[in-house]
Amino acid sequence: MPETISPPAEAQRSAQERRADRIRLAQLMALSFTALFLELMVIRWVPCVIRFVAYYANLLLISSFLGLGIGAMISRRQWKIFGWFPLLLAINIGVILACQPVTMPGSDSEVRFYVLNFAVVSYAILSLIFVLNAILFVPLGERIGTLFEELPNLRAYSWDLLGSLLGTLAFGFFSLRFFSPTGGFAVVMMIFLLLAQGRTRAWALALFLPTLAGVYISQEPGARWSPYHYITVHDDEGLVLEPLANVRTMKDPPIYSVRVNQDFYQQHGTINPARYTPGTEQEAYVRTMLTNAYMLPYEIHPDPEDVLVVGAGGGLDVEAALLAGADEVDAAEIDEELVGLSRRYSASGVYDDPRVKVHINDARAFFREAKPGYDVVIFGFLDSQALFSYGSNIRLDGYIYTVESIRTAWNLLDEDGMLSISFVTPEPWLASKLHRMVKEATGREPIAYAAGIQLVLLAPKLPPPSPPPSEIGRFVLVDALGEAVEAPTDDWPYLYLSEPEIPADYLLVIGTLILLSLGGVLLLRKGGIGLEDGHFFFMGAGFLLLQTKAISDCALYFGATWFVTMLVIAGVLLMVLLANLVAIRWRSYSPWLYMPLIAVIIVLLVVPRDTVLGWSFSGRLLWTMLAVPLPVFFAGLIFSTTFRTAANPSSMFGSNLIGATVGGFAEYLSMATGLNALSGLVIGMYLASAICYTAYRRLRG
Repeated sequence: MPETISPPAEAQRSAQERRADRIRLAQLMALSFTALFLELMVIRWVPCVIRFVAYYANLLLISSFLGLGIGAMISRRQWKIFGWFPLLLAINIGVILACQPVTMPGSDSEVRFYVLNFAVVSYAILSLIFVLNAILFVPLGERIGTLFEELPNLRAYSWDLLGSLLGTLAFGFFSLRFFSPTGGFAVVMMIFLLLAQGRTRAWALALFLPTLAGVYISQEPGARWSPYHYITVHDDEGLVLEPLANVRTMKDPPIYSVRVNQDFYQQHGTINPARYTPGTEQEAYVRTMLTNAYMLPYEIHPDPEDVLVVGAGGGLDVEAALLAGADEVDAAEIDEELVGLSRRYSASGVYDDPRVKVHINDARAFFREAKPGYDVVIFGFLDSQALFSYGSNIRLDGYIYTVESIRTAWNLLDEDGMLSISFVTPEPWLASKLHRMVKEATGREPIAYAAGIQLVLLAPKLPPPSPPPSEIGRFVLVDALGEAVEAPTDDWPYLYLSEPEIPADYLLVIGTLILLSLGGVLLLRKGGIGLEDGHFFFMGAGFLLLQTKAISDCALYFGATWFVTMLVIAGVLLMVLLANLVAIRWRSYSPWLYMPLIAVIIVLLVVPRDTVLGWSFSGRLLWTMLAVPLPVFFAGLIFSTTFRTAANPSSMFGSNLIGATVGGFAEYLSMATGLNALSGLVIGMYLASAICYTAYRRLRG
């Protein structure tokens, strides 16, 4: 006679199942939190250890998606590799620390600062970092995929999104206020120890402790982490932990060198020759190398009253304005840590001068807040050495050096004001590009002075009363810089590219990584690739491109700050979570959902970003809150309504993440086509998704 289960036993079993589900959901949320937190952690840390990775930081995002996707795909094989995570983390961190001395390769078509031509080794290291980072995320993806198989599809997806959202917010807060690589990796390790069991926990702890010690020891004493840079201060003798106590009052004060990501970035000191003993080497250096460069604009436009300095940094441009007699100076700087360092280390003390107002803001964002009437607008040496976001290949100053940006700054000038741009131009075409950008923005032929690779462009609104001198100190008047290059615009914000193209070395790296990615997927994917896989693959590719465009648009509207990027990512995840909650109550998938998705993308493409930029802050905010997230919502609704009926949720989730990997690679096309063209690619991805899913449903009957 078969065994029967009494009602109390059945009720008890159901309670146990519900408790098991709650545990699985908590684990899924913790794993998603860990994956997102670790993803952002490596994106923030690795470029600071291996400097040339800063130009490829979004590859770390792409490789993280790849690892999670492969892990989810193989979860049905029951390999149970989650316990290998501590060893993989130790290997990954060890290799990164060992590769710290690797130099940056040069490029004929893109300007990169402090390069050495060891391209083969450098690109091999980059590929190795990509592969190891992808492998690191495979155990997390496998465990997430296993939990997806054990839970209802949309319920699991909701908790996965919630964990990712919390991970984004937690890392954003941690990064803005308390960032340290030791603390960040400790968070990841503690969560793993909470999730691990038995012997795994013991040997994980044995690996984590020396790994964490290695991360801690690798940092230079006194190093600082801003939201944008890994910063150290040096003098002629090496690393400096504290400034001299009387640095602001002493005779012959030092000029400190500030390095970011291990290379020179700017100087903190004074350019006032009166502070130095005449005839000394230090006085000669300040007078010939620094004073000429920073005081040059005021030889053409003397006695300014109101000056704006963007990219104020260590304050040398600000001090120059004060020495020239300025009554008020607005100093805009994106990195608050650099201003804080100047307050401590700079002999000039300009940021404590009552005539100076400090604005911690992106220069482009500050232009929209500033009131017209400046006598001089100074663009300091704003040359950036990193990307502004891990989701984009645009550099931190990408939207500063565009025709539209320069035109906005030009409109802030008084009727007899002058615009000044100082830049380091290691390639002749970069000087030509800057010249053309200023000419198109102002309608004036700029006055150009050069000293070696240093260039100063001056654009006065009124012609100078007398011809500019042929020489100012070591700077020589340049008659022509050429205009045979394309000027950067808001649609193509690539000052450092010689022309619209994807540089050959990017193509080499991306092609290699795509082959490695596809090879890994085809080798490990069980059961072949089907139409349903194609649907989720194209959904993932379209989604990442949508996210990239949202980050780029919001950076243009509100500034390319780390805070803006974090808010956009959190907003995107929140919108997808909302779509998933709606889908839980939605009756079934409808192909008509693609219509509003594509319609909104077209609206965002048709409405010029210049038009949105002309609106008030509240108008831009309303547009960003309503129009920009709408495609994400409809895409999330399509994903969730189709994911609910997926028979193999872990594999489909993996396909979606692999698609995001390809979408990340496709974002590099904007180097050749501009950003608006990506909208057409997004539409193509979603149309391919619709075709695949329609064919899949017909075959399934």
